[in-house]
Formats: sequence, C-alpha cells, structure tokens
Amino acid sequence: MPAKPQRKHRDIEKNYPAKKFVEKLRRLADCIESGEPFRIQIAGERVTIPAGAVIGLEHERSAASEEVEFQMKWTPKS
Repeated sequence: MPAKPQRKHRDIEKNYPAKKFVEKLRRLADCIESGEPFRIQIAGERVTIPAGAVIGLEHERSAASEEVEFQMKWTPKS
C-alpha cells in the first residue's frame, strides 16, 4: 500500500473586515448547531472542520497586546 503524502506544516493568520468575519462566524455557528462539518477556504486551501472537532478559546496577554482566538482542533483522517 503506498504511503500517504506528508502534510506540510502551515501557520496562517488572515485578517478580515468585520462584515466578512461576522458572515463566517454565522456560517460556523449554523454548522455547529446542526452538527454539520464546516468548510472554509483559507489562503487558497480548502479546510473541512469535522462536526466532532473540539471547540475552545485561547487568551494571550503580553505587555504590548492581547489576543483571543476561537479554536477548533481535530485529528485528520488517515
């Protein structure tokens, strides 16, 4: 059986205008409520977040700034 290609490391941050961000949050909330996977394209790559992904928040603080991240984590299927 051929080995599956290795996935490349990726760390992308993308900023959106408030209106576009709200649209994405609404689509995400609808998928979470309905138990459906969430599909989004980020920097040219399509990403599917499964319905069973772990959802969390992260808060970081330094002397210069603060950051809140909405996170979804899952293990990709082999």
